Amino acid sequence: MNRPTTPRNPAAADGLVVVDKPAGWTSHDVVGRMRRLAGTRKVGHAGTLDPMATGVLVLGVGRATRLLTYIVGADKDYDATIRLGVSTVTDDAEGEVAEAVGARDVDRVAVEAGVQRLTGQISQVPSAVSAIKVDGRRAYSRVRDGEQVELAARDVTVSRFEVLDVRAVLADVPAGTCPVIDVQVRVTVSSGTYVRALARDLGEMLGTGGHLTSLRRARVGGFGLDVARSLDELGAEVDENGVLSTRPMADAARAVFPVRELDDAEVRALSYGQSISPSPEPCTTAGLAPDGTLVALLENRRRRGVDGSRPVLVFAPA
Repeated sequence: MNRPTTPRNPAAADGLVVVDKPAGWTSHDVVGRMRRLAGTRKVGHAGTLDPMATGVLVLGVGRATRLLTYIVGADKDYDATIRLGVSTVTDDAEGEVAEAVGARDVDRVAVEAGVQRLTGQISQVPSAVSAIKVDGRRAYSRVRDGEQVELAARDVTVSRFEVLDVRAVLADVPAGTCPVIDVQVRVTVSSGTYVRALARDLGEMLGTGGHLTSLRRARVGGFGLDVARSLDELGAEVDENGVLSTRPMADAARAVFPVRELDDAEVRALSYGQSISPSPEPCTTAGLAPDGTLVALLENRRRRGVDGSRPVLVFAPA
């Protein structure tokens, strides 16, 4: 007996969708929801957000998934609250309390001094419950299985670490209550930086321990909360229009790369994988056709003694 199947939504156009991720959802949960709304399984995201975190999650649909590798590497803005005086096994509020020493004697001057030491190019050990793979398995999976995980330090850049507010409060901990300091901060960081680790390291530096109690990503590269939509809004759009709208790949490329306007001969050459004259920008460049469509991503390279701009990704093959 054949079972009735749920009608599938029409496939969305290739492009990006910027989601304001809700708390309690994993990034994988959001991708699963987007696959149903977009009517295709070809959906991916540019950079994981923890379940506790909210804010900008950039998703690619169809051929736009090929742009995600580049978007992942963009710098990011976060608004966060760091609680000093309590450390947890996960460096955030979802983990068990590891130690509660309090932060009664910590003042804003000390906090600002610690933040300053964590600004700029720093060496950071990622949180043990990160998604980094250790011998083929995610670090957080090993921690959940009771293993001790030690990750190597990595160089990252914290270009902004701004203290917005410092408040003394009493926090509930297993032993009762504990005097803590809640520090509201705004940070801009390079790809691969863990804000949880900044909270942990600030607490260790001040001798109090520390962890994140809230985290909201405000920007990824050229995509901010001003262009992000909630899952409810996206679902309502599909219910009303029958199809999910996406940001065209050319618009997405403009938000991430320098743009090179191509003529018809250059479009034709790139569509065959051939090189064209060098681009003015030394970094990866988006090549757009005269009608505004994204043709290819280009990089300047020397080949056989000749400088040229070669396609590293072609979106309009011959």
